[in-house]
Amino acid sequence: MTDTLRVMLVDDHEVVRQGLRALLEAEDDIEVVAEADNGPVAVSLASAHRPDVVVMDVRMPGGSGVEACRAIRDERPEAQVIMLTSFSDDEALFNSIMAGAAGFVLKQIRGRDLIDAIRTVGGGRSLLDPDVTQRVLERLRKAKFDEKDPKLARLSPQEERILDMIGEGLTNREIAERIHLSDKTVKNYVSTILQKLEVARRAEAASYVARAKARQPNLES
Repeated sequence: MTDTLRVMLVDDHEVVRQGLRALLEAEDDIEVVAEADNGPVAVSLASAHRPDVVVMDVRMPGGSGVEACRAIRDERPEAQVIMLTSFSDDEALFNSIMAGAAGFVLKQIRGRDLIDAIRTVGGGRSLLDPDVTQRVLERLRKAKFDEKDPKLARLSPQEERILDMIGEGLTNREIAERIHLSDKTVKNYVSTILQKLEVARRAEAASYVARAKARQPNLES
């Protein structure tokens, strides 16, 4: 990532986008590279313009921001998405986390705080406040225990994410680069995952989760 953060704005209200653009372009280290008024256009523009950060409205005509977030993150995991909404909504927060969003803020946020939030996620750090999201994560863990393999239910969301990348065949270094952690931290995560799954090697863990997930419903649908 360069010193200048490349930002894309996604909101179906033109006035909102104009206000955000004026706010952000007053900053020397932020450049607005694209705007979209719906999810499908946002996915296309994200591929073309490769923003570092996407500020995305949760609800828009023609597909939700959550769906667009998931599509953008699937194509470019390094892109960080901040979900923007006009009201507090546990369901939207839960779905945003599951889609890979790095943050979730209300439109009532102060301009300076939004700028700080963009710099935070642009630097590879999560904006999700543990206190705010605790109830959502508890719901996720409960769903795991209720519907998923009991060994997989032992994993934290971060551990499960790393396990998925192990299943993709990524090395510790590649995982570390993708989720902005040190190699040592990822190595520690992998060791914990192997212990929780009661296996000795990465290949066994990947095989185990592939078999288990094939038998279970998809919680993200």
